[in-house]
Amino acid sequence: MKWTKYRVSTTTEAEDVVISALYDLGLEGAQIEDHVPLTALEKEQMFVDILPETEADDGRAFLNFFVEESEDGKLLLDDRSKESKKNVGEDLSYSLYTDDGQEKIIWERGELLDAIQEALDELKEWMDIGAGTVEVDETEDIDWINNWKKYFHQFTIGNLLITPSWEEIKPEDKDKKVLHIDPGTAFGTGMHETTQLCIKQLWKYVTPETKLLDVGTGSGILGIVALLYGADHIVGTDLDPCAEPAVVENLEMNGLTADKFDFYLGNLISDKEIQDTVGHDYDIVMANILAEVLVPLMPAASAAVKAGGVVITSGILKEKAGMVEAAMREAGLTVVETTTQGEWASVTGRK
Repeated sequence: MKWTKYRVSTTTEAEDVVISALYDLGLEGAQIEDHVPLTALEKEQMFVDILPETEADDGRAFLNFFVEESEDGKLLLDDRSKESKKNVGEDLSYSLYTDDGQEKIIWERGELLDAIQEALDELKEWMDIGAGTVEVDETEDIDWINNWKKYFHQFTIGNLLITPSWEEIKPEDKDKKVLHIDPGTAFGTGMHETTQLCIKQLWKYVTPETKLLDVGTGSGILGIVALLYGADHIVGTDLDPCAEPAVVENLEMNGLTADKFDFYLGNLISDKEIQDTVGHDYDIVMANILAEVLVPLMPAASAAVKAGGVVITSGILKEKAGMVEAAMREAGLTVVETTTQGEWASVTGRK
């Protein structure tokens, strides 16, 4: 499939307005390029762990829109409403695009470019949208997932090497523990500080007898690291049904058998059936989530860990570590350590 990319030059303040105006033409799914740093809340909610380094914010922004091409070189955009037909004019044709059964607006290249520029010029009359110019580029089939490869490379945490499948292990890393993991569409890879904080805590407590409960397991990376360091068995829970196939795939990638890792879909905080299924007497309970979720989780985590066992938490902005520490104490745990990396904290308690 071929695509045409329309790259609009604007400002960070005008991003939303420009996106809205071009949406009326059928353009959607804008890819935004700017240098605006993530806020603390965005970092907390996103747990972003694969991002290229950016320059200082200069107020400029680029909006990229990718438009599908038909076999005869026409441009195809979703026809969302009667209003969109009115916006593009009566002289354009419409058809049923049979590949997905959705009605499409058919644009000639010049017509769409003129319509985009006209929309931008209208915006310029009443607000500052920066340059408001458009560049057009043709591209062959876009491999959206594999484009992440240019951002994700192998790295080490202590003596643990985390590597994607497309990179060779260097001779100097042959003696390291190796975690094979590829970036996917939903879960982390180990690059985020919160995951690294958890891994560093795991090193202190994992033994060959360790039974570990990983709440919010995601890709299963923490449980798999525990297995690599000799843990006996992992139980993972998550609210996202995509977690189970991700765990299975990552176990296979690392040569681990499925009988070492049980997965359950459900909410350990409020679901009595999940609590009963998961059971008790874990040596380690681990949760890399958010402070606001960790607080109500503490009673269930304390119930699941055995006497002498530890509860390891992360995903906590440093300024919120106190609320997690207080929740641990209220649940009958003794806070033994709070560690930090960057803006993030990990709190460990013992029962």
